[in-house]
Amino acid sequence: MGRQKGDGARSKARPSSSSLAASLLPSSSAAAAASVGFGGYVGSSRLDSSLSTEDSNPLLDIDSEIAQHLKRLARKDPTTKLKALASLSTLLKQKSGKEIVPIIPQWAFEYKKLLLDYNREVRRATHETMTNLVTAVGDLAPHLKSLMGPWWFSQFDPSSEVSQAAKRSLQAAFPAQEKRLDALILCTTEIFMYLEENLKLTPQNLSDKSVALDELQEMHQQVISSSLLALATLLDVLVSVQIEKPGFENLSAEQKRASKAKATAISFAEKLFSAHKYFLEFLKSQSPAVRSATYTVLKSFINHIPQAFDGGNMKTLATAILGAFQERDPACHSSMWDAILLFSKRFPDSWTTLNVQKSVFNRFWSFIRNGCFGSQQFSYPALVLFLDSIPSKAFSGDKFFLDFFHNLWAGRNPVHSPNLDRLAFFRAFKECFFWGLCNASRFCDTVDSVSHFRTTLINDILVKLLWQDYLSSVSSKDQDSDQPLSGKATEMQNIKNPISYLQELGKCIVEILSGIYSLEEDLLSLFCVVFQEACEELFQQKATTEQQTLNIEPIIKFLFLVDQHAKQKGESWPLLHLVGPMLAKCFPLVRSLDSADGARLLSISVSIFGARKVLQAIFSNNNAPFCGTTCEKDSEMKLEYFLQVYKETFVPWCLRGHNCTTSARLDLLLALLDDECFSEQWRAIITYAIDLVNSKIDSGSMDSNHLAVLGMLFDKARNEIRIRNFGEDSFHPPGSLPHHWHHELLEATAVSVAFSLPPFGTSDAQFVCSVLGGATEGNLDSFVSRKSMTLIFREVLRKLVSFILDSSFSSVKQASALFDSEENCLGLDSKNTGNVVDMARFALQIVEGSLFCLRALDEESGLVSNISAAVFIIDWEYRMSVAVEDALDDESRKKIKARMDICESAHGYLSNISNLWKSFSGDVRKGIRSILICTIRLAIFREDKLDNKNFASLCCMMMTDVLERLCQDQYEEQNLLDLLLSKGDMWPWWITPDLNSMEGLSKSDTERIYANGNCKFVSLIDKLIYKLGLHKVIACDDLDILPLSTKDSANTKVTSRAWVAAEVLCTWKWPEGSAATSFLPQLVSFAKSRNYSSYGSILDSIFSILLDGALIYGENCSQSLLHAWPTLGEDMEDIEEPFLRGLVYFLFTLLKENIWGPEKAMALFQLLVDKLFIGEAVNSNCLRMLPSILCVLVPTLCQRSIRSSECTNKDGKPDPLNENQMQDAVKSWIHRILLFPSLVTWQTGEDMEEWFHLVFSCYPLKATGGNEIMKLNRDIDHEERVLLLNLFRKQRNESGRSIASNQLPMVQILLSKLMVICLGYCWREFDEEDWEFLFFHLRCWIESAVLVMEEVAENVNEIVTEHSSSDNADLIHKKLEESVLISDNSLINISKNSVFSFSFLCGLLELQPTEDTDNLNPSRTERWDPIKNQILESILRLFFSTGIAEAIAGSYSFEAASIISAFRFYHRSFWESVASSVLKSPPHTIDEAAKSIKLWGLSKGPISSLYAILFSSRPMPSLQLAAFAVLSTEPVSKLAVFGEGIAPCSEVDSNTYQESINLDLSLEEDIHLTKELSYIIEKLPYDVLDMDLVAEQRVHLFLAWSLLLSHLSSLPSLSNPRERLVQYIQNSANPLILDCLFQHLLSDLSLMHVLKKKDGELPNIISEAATAAKCSITSGSVLFSVESLWPIDPEKMAAFAGAIYGLMLRLLPAYVWGWFSDLRDRSTSSMIESFTRTWCSPPLVANELSLIKTANFADENFSVSVSKSANEVVATYTKDETGMDLIIRLPASYPLRPVDVDCMRSLGISEVKQRKWLMSMMMFVRNQNGALAEAIRVWKRNFDKEFEGVEECPICYSVIHTVNHSLPRLACKTCKHKFHAACLYKWFSTSHKSSCPLCQSPF
Repeated sequence: MGRQKGDGARSKARPSSSSLAASLLPSSSAAAAASVGFGGYVGSSRLDSSLSTEDSNPLLDIDSEIAQHLKRLARKDPTTKLKALASLSTLLKQKSGKEIVPIIPQWAFEYKKLLLDYNREVRRATHETMTNLVTAVGDLAPHLKSLMGPWWFSQFDPSSEVSQAAKRSLQAAFPAQEKRLDALILCTTEIFMYLEENLKLTPQNLSDKSVALDELQEMHQQVISSSLLALATLLDVLVSVQIEKPGFENLSAEQKRASKAKATAISFAEKLFSAHKYFLEFLKSQSPAVRSATYTVLKSFINHIPQAFDGGNMKTLATAILGAFQERDPACHSSMWDAILLFSKRFPDSWTTLNVQKSVFNRFWSFIRNGCFGSQQFSYPALVLFLDSIPSKAFSGDKFFLDFFHNLWAGRNPVHSPNLDRLAFFRAFKECFFWGLCNASRFCDTVDSVSHFRTTLINDILVKLLWQDYLSSVSSKDQDSDQPLSGKATEMQNIKNPISYLQELGKCIVEILSGIYSLEEDLLSLFCVVFQEACEELFQQKATTEQQTLNIEPIIKFLFLVDQHAKQKGESWPLLHLVGPMLAKCFPLVRSLDSADGARLLSISVSIFGARKVLQAIFSNNNAPFCGTTCEKDSEMKLEYFLQVYKETFVPWCLRGHNCTTSARLDLLLALLDDECFSEQWRAIITYAIDLVNSKIDSGSMDSNHLAVLGMLFDKARNEIRIRNFGEDSFHPPGSLPHHWHHELLEATAVSVAFSLPPFGTSDAQFVCSVLGGATEGNLDSFVSRKSMTLIFREVLRKLVSFILDSSFSSVKQASALFDSEENCLGLDSKNTGNVVDMARFALQIVEGSLFCLRALDEESGLVSNISAAVFIIDWEYRMSVAVEDALDDESRKKIKARMDICESAHGYLSNISNLWKSFSGDVRKGIRSILICTIRLAIFREDKLDNKNFASLCCMMMTDVLERLCQDQYEEQNLLDLLLSKGDMWPWWITPDLNSMEGLSKSDTERIYANGNCKFVSLIDKLIYKLGLHKVIACDDLDILPLSTKDSANTKVTSRAWVAAEVLCTWKWPEGSAATSFLPQLVSFAKSRNYSSYGSILDSIFSILLDGALIYGENCSQSLLHAWPTLGEDMEDIEEPFLRGLVYFLFTLLKENIWGPEKAMALFQLLVDKLFIGEAVNSNCLRMLPSILCVLVPTLCQRSIRSSECTNKDGKPDPLNENQMQDAVKSWIHRILLFPSLVTWQTGEDMEEWFHLVFSCYPLKATGGNEIMKLNRDIDHEERVLLLNLFRKQRNESGRSIASNQLPMVQILLSKLMVICLGYCWREFDEEDWEFLFFHLRCWIESAVLVMEEVAENVNEIVTEHSSSDNADLIHKKLEESVLISDNSLINISKNSVFSFSFLCGLLELQPTEDTDNLNPSRTERWDPIKNQILESILRLFFSTGIAEAIAGSYSFEAASIISAFRFYHRSFWESVASSVLKSPPHTIDEAAKSIKLWGLSKGPISSLYAILFSSRPMPSLQLAAFAVLSTEPVSKLAVFGEGIAPCSEVDSNTYQESINLDLSLEEDIHLTKELSYIIEKLPYDVLDMDLVAEQRVHLFLAWSLLLSHLSSLPSLSNPRERLVQYIQNSANPLILDCLFQHLLSDLSLMHVLKKKDGELPNIISEAATAAKCSITSGSVLFSVESLWPIDPEKMAAFAGAIYGLMLRLLPAYVWGWFSDLRDRSTSSMIESFTRTWCSPPLVANELSLIKTANFADENFSVSVSKSANEVVATYTKDETGMDLIIRLPASYPLRPVDVDCMRSLGISEVKQRKWLMSMMMFVRNQNGALAEAIRVWKRNFDKEFEGVEECPICYSVIHTVNHSLPRLACKTCKHKFHAACLYKWFSTSHKSSCPLCQSPF
């Protein structure tokens, strides 16, 4: 049974016995208290239940239910007792008194036992039940004596809840206080007997039940404690009650009972006192509660039964009580002190009976030295009472008090004690000290001895103890010094005491001094002398030692405490006796030594006591002549003498030089300022100081030393102004306002210093700043007038402008002209650069030190703006210098270092005050902005020292600084941007801000080409848009609030800057950006984030401006005559005319991003068509530019027509409102072209070219799908189709079958474009002649391109062959560049159109079965097949040619190959169309083309060409995909893997495996891959591991593995080639490829693992990889992933890695398992297994089981069954009378975990053979790199061979090798056993010998 909750630490709340006794006395008694009853106080111990020995009466005549519950009370379980008590309480409330009376005897018996229960809840419930019982019964008189003893005892229960319940039960029985007292008197004997029994108890006889010993001991302690408290209280009540009952004079019976009770109590008490040996044994108890109760009962005996203390026991009791200071428990100290103090007063002679020093004082010293053991609140107040109670004879004079105070002092805890304890300590110390001083006569016989005692007490305790501790504590608090303090320091000297302790210590000292002065004035001099000596020693330290051992701080803090006390008490002794004499004595020393501490002490003294009183005290003590003969120490010095002393003594001393004491001296000088003579004093200070400053004026400069003193003086005077101006009344005392401190001489000096020239003194700038003020925001008090202030700042500006004018940057130098002419008048002709730098440094120092003063000059806004702008410009020079610093040599850096220091200083200062500029007035900020914007424009257009790339960023930074620091709202920002973008001489170049005028378009072409400044300006605009947003710079749509200032409200209207956007588009390219890559994306983002109303007008404005410009300069809009179809995309960059280029790209971007839709496109189309004609005349400019615009518009218009046709007319015709206008326009244009002669007759100079381009732009075609099938983007009617066909046939009829009649490139370009369009829109109407015309020209044009490309390849081959040994790589590279350069680009463009046409034609032929193609019937198709095959072969030759050229160049160097691959990017769309056709090529055509290339005879063949394209140094995705497709297609695939000269095997399918299995494949016959593949497969993974996830070589590695796996997948299962290739992979392929694959997944897998419980959604990368892995497993191919690989990004690479991993799991499970088994990182392997188990294993297992289920094993002896739900395969093999069933279980993470193989049943097979066959199946499955079905097939074949009698290999115990599936072929010549070649090779390798494993004979 453990301690109950709340039982601990209850004793502190228990009252003294006297308190309870007082509550029982009648109200008229002097000791009576309020009627509170007994139980209102908490006891401290428990009682036992085994006290009563009465036999229980039989429960007769008792209610059976009540009797049952009474029986339950005897149970040991507290829960049962609580339930029984609760039930009893309920029944008692229900029963009548008569029914309850019979149970009282039994209840009394149980009640006594229950009160001693260990569980406090049981005791509490017992009292509640008692309350209910007495309430129900009412009269307890017959049973009171049996109940009263335990009832009284329970009032002192240690639990407050229990004692309160006991109190309530007693009050319920006896509501009146008198009745309770009568009950006690009545039952006195019974109570004493009960308590006596309790005190006799021991832990052993406390309980009759088996209770734990520790509980018994605790219960016994509580019983003793409560019994002692009950005894003490009972004595207090009964012994003092007799004569204090005024209402009972006539009731003699009651009086007799009271007297009898008193006598009984005394008798019993004396008996108990004697029997228990004065209770002293209880003082030895381990329980603090018992000891505390013992002190309480002893106090009651001392108070009420003093006769018990006689000579026989006095010595024993005196030793125990007076020596009780060894008690260490604070809970006992309160009762202990009560007993000690009462005993000492009642029995003073007891001190003589014992050895006081040993028995009392030594223990007392230990007690107080240990801080009273934690009872400071009780013990410290009792100390003075204890001293007073000690008899005089017991004192030992001085020694006692010295020991007492030293031990008391040692017991303090200055660091960790609470504030209340600390206050109690100092209060007790002070009381005891005063008691000792006042009561000295009690233990001193003579007057001299009294005086000596007091002197000793002051010197040894006050001075050496308190004062020295105060000095050392404050010193250690205020200085960090390792040196020891003076020898008088105490043991606490090194402890940094808390401030509260020092404060209380100082107060204690001051109060003691005040008390000493009140007691005897002469005693105070003892301390005053020590105080003076300490101060004098402090001042002399400077002259004797550098390391201070004392500190002025304790003296100063002490003076403040003295002042505080003197003001509270109205005492004057501090100045007269303490401070005054000290200052008088020390002042000469302070002045002679120039002591800073002395000056500080003087200043503090003046602030405390007043200037004139302090001077009076100083000089009256020194008998100075100033004081006259009538001066008194405590009076003020007369004014005239005070001024004389101040001027003659203090002003010269305080203004003497600049050193470490200057600050303290100046503080003293200002502290001595008196209101009555303030002006006279200040004039004396200024006059004297200025004279000192001008003392060196003859040497050309002022005294810098004294200027520094003046500067410090003004800084301190500014603080003095704030102090004097404290308060809000209208009265301003002298010195409270700045103008009180003005002086003409001071202003003249300040202006003179500001206008001075180099060299400057070290303190000149500081002096000017201190005079002006404004270093901080609240420090605006200036000591000069506004006029002088303006003069100073104008001079500052002149110096700064001089510095700017001397800059090496032209833009900065030119910026000097932006300031007022007055500021440029500073003559610099005779000044060198060093002087300019010095002046600038001087000026900047003034600006930095007086910025807020400058800001306050509101009326001089121009001056403030100019100075601020000058600082900004100097800062910008620093930024520009840093930008060009890298380009400077060391000599140049040295030259500009001094200037750079100034600029860097300005830069740092501006960075620190960046948030202050918005607090300047609007006019000031406006002026600053104007100057700075002009500076930025100058820098952009005039600065030539900076790199264009860095320059725009620098200017953008400058501009954003201005915006952030100087603009308060959007209106100021927009006004600033207007100022920046305003029209100037060099800006804008293309557009004018005046939209009604195109003056800006008159620039010449030459000017435009060299408009470098314009490009830099546009670059700045682009960066501002990126930084601020297009809505601020262009749209101006964020002006949603009114401007902060309404002054310019009429000028706040800001419109959009569409012209700026048009200017940017016309400029097109600039340093670090272009319109296409930076501006237009931001424009799109802006438009998408706004509704149309906010961006529609600005986009329309941009379009209108660009269109107008394009129309004006239409003659420059020359067509891209040689460009192929379609012209959009790559040709937009080639448009030379700026307006048209910007317009086309602008329109293309808006339509592509759906900012403008089809409706807007139709409106623009109508607008453009209307501008094509001016009256009847053709607008030639519009005609030239219109095709480029229509190329962009028409596709969008086609979308509109398609949507309208889907939702309007039922007959399928387009809606005439939507389409007719465009169709009519196009038809009219075709009619116009038909009027022209045919193209073959066209000559240069005719204008029909533009009309052809216009018509072509109206017929968009686009490629769709993987095969690039051309799709028509327009629906045209029959009439338009006929017009197009007529136009086509007109060219056919007049040109015949030859184009030789006109070889102009433009004619062929137009004809090829026309063929594309007519084939796309009119192919159904083509006749025989049309097709013949088309095919003929297509073949001729493509073959022409083939000839050119083959010539390029031959040239490259010749160059590399002839110069392969040359070391001149540059020469070879130059020749290669010349060889690939095609001078006639028209041929490429014509060929591109031809390839487009051919691709579309091939698409039509592929769709023939599903389309109505009447004129492409089979007979006609067969006719054109040869031509089609020839064209397709020509395209393949183009493809091979470019690859061969790169392969040949790559054999020389990587750079050479890059030259070839870079050439293709000049004609990217052509090669992409070639790649599209290659992808559609059938295998036989590819084979024919490859053979023709091989016959070509160059140094590289077709396979090398394909690898060169696939692994190109500058890859083109479409060509890479085409190369991969060709390489993975048979028969090229075989050559791609094994090489062109190697035929590793013939095609062997699975049906011929039975025969081919006999072919032994030894390790000596290993295959070799092509060198392109072998290096990548075997070596590259080592390098790729450390590369980026999208690195080019990583892509090459994945592509190589994809090729290898694709070829492996195409080989038949168990075929000879497949087995050899798998063996190569197992032996030679680097397994790090799998590490490379999972590099793309591990980070996301790890993240997914962390977030698994929070978010169920997969990361994109994992999702893509998992999907690709599933797809590759199910399809057995990775081509789908290769097709979607480009453009390369991390997600696509992760998907590609997943696809490769999935295919490897399907084709090479044993290879993957081997790699996984070698992983050592558990977290990595866990994540890989989780990925495989979740996304790869389920489809893989399903595929394996499906293959097993469908496999044909073709044998009646062998059968296989599959359970897909359990992922199990059961293989049954029977032969004759033997059989075996094997079950194969696939794990959840197959194949990373091994397959489980078990034997379900065997018949006729030995256990050894069964185990061998089981092991062989496990080995076949584990080593199978392929389908499980094949492993089972091989295992079955192994059985067959064994039954056929074929001997097994003695090494692996298998007939068929588990890895390469070979038979044992190599026989030992001695023993004739046959071995597998692989097993034998491994045996030889591991055993290091070549002997037979069985017979050990040489093999």
